[in-house]
Amino acid sequence: MARYTGPAYKQARRLNFSLLENGKETAKRPYAPGQHGADRRHKLSEYGIQLQEKQKVRLMYGLNEKQFRRTFEKAQKMKGIAGENLLCLLESRLDNLVYRMGLAATRRAARQVVNHGHILVNGVKVNIPSFIVKPGSTISVKENSLEHPAIKASLEKNATKPAFVEFDSKKMSGTYLRLPDRSELNPEINESLIVEFYNR
Repeated sequence: MARYTGPAYKQARRLNFSLLENGKETAKRPYAPGQHGADRRHKLSEYGIQLQEKQKVRLMYGLNEKQFRRTFEKAQKMKGIAGENLLCLLESRLDNLVYRMGLAATRRAARQVVNHGHILVNGVKVNIPSFIVKPGSTISVKENSLEHPAIKASLEKNATKPAFVEFDSKKMSGTYLRLPDRSELNPEINESLIVEFYNR
């Protein structure tokens, strides 16, 4: 299945959930897209609620269906709570950490920055967005890319960074300090519904 490259706002409105985590997509028109979007009122089944929760997280992190399932299976084999393990694995992806450090405005933009070879992990170029970064690893911008306009523009926005990452804008380098706590991640996500969906 090919990656979705259409409008993120349309997806967000369909799910009534901000995929960019800033609330902008649903602020202006908080109803489903389409001619009859504002008039649609239908109650979801239990399966529908679980599926919608899975779609929220999958689309937020920009994974296709096969990738997401594989990540969930990996999370299930880890010690601890499967739902929280899943979120930790998704947060440990290189494209997500580039976004969290403020090197890109969105996760989609972060994926492109990584794909184009602008990012180093522990001094080695990595151009795979799904690369799982281990806590303690250093993420930096390649020397040739220090003046990249998109990266500079994103850093100038000075977005707040979560406590599990550290970034030095002068050195253009940051560290993934530790795995995130559940309290530091999006409270609107109910990961137990995703576990129920896959354990049907």
